[in-house]
Amino acid sequence: MTISLRPAAPEDAEAVMRLHLRCHEEAYGRHLPPEFFAMRRETLPGRVDNLRKGIAAGHVPTLAYDGGGLLGVAGAGPARDSDAPAELELNWIYTLERAYGSGAGQLLLDAVIGKQAAFLWVLEDNPRAQAFYAKNGFVLDGTRKLLPPEWHSLPEVRMIRPAAAG
Repeated sequence: MTISLRPAAPEDAEAVMRLHLRCHEEAYGRHLPPEFFAMRRETLPGRVDNLRKGIAAGHVPTLAYDGGGLLGVAGAGPARDSDAPAELELNWIYTLERAYGSGAGQLLLDAVIGKQAAFLWVLEDNPRAQAFYAKNGFVLDGTRKLLPPEWHSLPEVRMIRPAAAG
Protein backbone atom coordinates (compact mmCIF):
# COMPACT_ATOMS: atom_id res chain seq x y z
CA MET A 1 0.00 0.00 0.00
CA THR A 2 1.44 3.35 -1.05
CA ILE A 3 0.38 6.15 1.26
CA SER A 4 0.70 9.82 0.41
CA LEU A 5 0.23 12.84 2.64
CA ARG A 6 -0.90 16.35 1.87
CA PRO A 7 -2.26 19.36 3.75
CA ALA A 8 -6.02 19.71 3.82
CA ALA A 9 -7.68 22.46 1.79
CA PRO A 10 -11.05 24.08 2.63
CA GLU A 11 -12.75 21.98 -0.07
CA ASP A 12 -11.64 18.81 1.79
CA ALA A 13 -13.67 19.70 4.89
CA GLU A 14 -16.71 17.54 4.14
CA ALA A 15 -14.66 14.45 3.21
CA VAL A 16 -12.49 14.91 6.31
CA MET A 17 -15.45 15.22 8.67
CA ARG A 18 -17.13 12.17 7.10
CA LEU A 19 -13.90 10.23 7.59
CA HIS A 20 -13.73 11.51 11.18
CA LEU A 21 -17.25 10.25 11.86
CA ARG A 22 -16.51 6.86 10.31
CA CYS A 23 -13.30 6.55 12.36
CA HIS A 24 -15.29 7.38 15.51
CA GLU A 25 -17.83 4.69 14.66
CA GLU A 26 -15.08 2.13 14.07
CA ALA A 27 -12.98 3.04 17.11
CA TYR A 28 -15.64 3.99 19.65
CA GLY A 29 -18.65 1.92 18.59
CA ARG A 30 -18.26 -0.32 21.62
CA HIS A 31 -18.16 2.70 23.95
CA LEU A 32 -21.05 4.78 22.65
CA PRO A 33 -24.67 4.00 21.70
CA PRO A 34 -26.02 4.26 18.14
CA GLU A 35 -27.90 7.43 19.14
CA PHE A 36 -24.58 9.18 19.71
CA PHE A 37 -23.50 8.53 16.13
CA ALA A 38 -26.92 9.51 14.79
CA MET A 39 -26.53 12.86 16.58
CA ARG A 40 -23.03 13.24 15.10
CA ARG A 41 -24.44 12.68 11.60
CA GLU A 42 -27.09 15.35 12.24
CA THR A 43 -24.47 17.90 13.32
CA LEU A 44 -22.08 17.07 10.47
CA PRO A 45 -22.85 20.22 8.40
CA GLY A 46 -21.86 22.51 11.28
CA ARG A 47 -18.65 20.59 11.93
CA VAL A 48 -17.81 20.72 8.20
CA ASP A 49 -18.29 24.49 8.27
CA ASN A 50 -16.13 24.83 11.40
CA LEU A 51 -13.34 22.78 9.83
CA ARG A 52 -13.52 24.79 6.60
CA LYS A 53 -13.19 28.02 8.61
CA GLY A 54 -10.34 26.54 10.66
CA ILE A 55 -8.41 25.52 7.56
CA ALA A 56 -8.92 28.98 6.05
CA ALA A 57 -7.58 30.46 9.32
CA GLY A 58 -4.41 28.35 9.12
CA HIS A 59 -5.33 25.32 11.27
CA VAL A 60 -4.52 22.83 8.54
CA PRO A 61 -4.68 19.10 9.27
CA THR A 62 -2.62 16.59 7.33
CA LEU A 63 -4.45 14.02 5.23
CA ALA A 64 -3.36 10.49 4.31
CA TYR A 65 -4.43 8.80 1.08
CA ASP A 66 -3.89 5.49 -0.65
CA GLY A 67 -5.33 3.98 -3.82
CA GLY A 68 -8.67 3.60 -2.03
CA GLY A 69 -8.89 7.30 -1.18
CA LEU A 70 -8.78 9.29 2.04
CA LEU A 71 -7.83 7.03 4.94
CA GLY A 72 -6.53 9.27 7.72
CA VAL A 73 -6.22 12.72 9.24
CA ALA A 74 -4.07 14.31 11.93
CA GLY A 75 -3.52 17.73 13.38
CA ALA A 76 -1.48 19.34 16.13
CA GLY A 77 -1.15 22.82 17.53
CA PRO A 78 -0.40 24.92 20.55
CA ALA A 79 -1.38 23.39 23.88
CA ARG A 80 -4.97 24.11 24.93
CA ASP A 81 -4.63 23.07 28.59
CA SER A 82 -3.60 25.66 31.17
CA ASP A 83 -1.46 23.00 32.90
CA ALA A 84 -0.03 21.62 29.65
CA PRO A 85 3.12 19.53 30.07
CA ALA A 86 4.41 20.59 26.62
CA GLU A 87 3.80 23.45 24.20
CA LEU A 88 2.61 21.13 21.40
CA GLU A 89 -0.59 19.10 21.57
CA LEU A 90 -1.61 16.31 19.22
CA ASN A 91 -5.23 17.37 18.71
CA TRP A 92 -6.40 14.48 16.57
CA ILE A 93 -5.17 11.51 14.62
CA TYR A 94 -7.49 8.99 13.03
CA THR A 95 -7.19 6.29 10.42
CA LEU A 96 -9.80 3.93 9.08
CA GLU A 97 -9.64 0.35 10.35
CA ARG A 98 -8.56 -0.76 6.88
CA ALA A 99 -5.36 1.23 7.39
CA TYR A 100 -4.44 -0.26 10.78
CA GLY A 101 -0.91 -1.64 10.59
CA SER A 102 -0.24 0.05 7.23
CA GLY A 103 2.08 2.75 8.58
CA ALA A 104 -0.43 5.51 7.82
CA GLY A 105 -0.76 6.47 11.49
CA GLN A 106 3.00 6.67 11.86
CA LEU A 107 3.34 8.85 8.77
CA LEU A 108 0.64 11.18 10.05
CA LEU A 109 2.15 11.39 13.55
CA ASP A 110 5.60 12.10 12.14
CA ALA A 111 4.18 14.75 9.82
CA VAL A 112 2.32 16.72 12.47
CA ILE A 113 4.62 16.52 15.51
CA GLY A 114 7.90 15.04 14.28
CA LYS A 115 10.21 14.33 17.22
CA GLN A 116 9.06 17.32 19.27
CA ALA A 117 7.95 17.18 22.88
CA ALA A 118 4.18 16.85 22.85
CA PHE A 119 1.15 15.58 24.71
CA LEU A 120 -2.26 14.16 23.83
CA TRP A 121 -5.50 12.91 25.32
CA VAL A 122 -6.72 9.37 24.58
CA LEU A 123 -9.66 7.32 25.81
CA GLU A 124 -8.71 5.44 28.93
CA ASP A 125 -10.15 2.26 27.40
CA ASN A 126 -8.31 2.43 24.07
CA PRO A 127 -5.38 0.03 24.41
CA ARG A 128 -4.61 -0.01 20.67
CA ALA A 129 -4.11 3.76 20.52
CA GLN A 130 -2.20 3.84 23.80
CA ALA A 131 0.17 1.14 22.52
CA PHE A 132 0.77 3.14 19.33
CA TYR A 133 1.58 6.26 21.34
CA ALA A 134 3.82 4.31 23.75
CA LYS A 135 5.75 2.95 20.74
CA ASN A 136 6.34 6.61 19.86
CA GLY A 137 7.72 7.56 23.28
CA PHE A 138 4.53 8.75 24.99
CA VAL A 139 3.85 7.78 28.60
CA LEU A 140 0.85 8.24 30.85
CA ASP A 141 1.37 11.18 33.19
CA GLY A 142 -1.38 10.28 35.67
CA THR A 143 -3.79 13.01 34.54
CA ARG A 144 -7.35 11.92 33.83
CA LYS A 145 -10.52 13.79 32.88
CA LEU A 146 -14.04 13.02 31.77
CA LEU A 147 -15.36 13.97 28.38
CA PRO A 148 -18.52 16.11 28.31
CA PRO A 149 -21.89 14.46 29.02
CA GLU A 150 -22.77 14.32 25.31
CA TRP A 151 -19.76 11.97 25.04
CA HIS A 152 -21.25 9.92 27.89
CA SER A 153 -18.54 11.23 30.24
CA LEU A 154 -16.02 8.71 28.92
CA PRO A 155 -12.69 8.99 30.75
CA GLU A 156 -9.58 10.20 28.94
CA VAL A 157 -5.97 10.00 30.08
CA ARG A 158 -3.09 12.26 29.14
CA MET A 159 0.11 10.96 27.58
CA ILE A 160 3.29 13.00 27.24
CA ARG A 161 6.52 12.69 25.32
CA PRO A 162 9.73 14.62 25.87
CA ALA A 163 11.66 15.86 22.85
CA ALA A 164 13.70 13.14 21.18
CA ALA A 165 17.46 13.34 21.50
CA GLY A 166 19.50 14.01 18.41
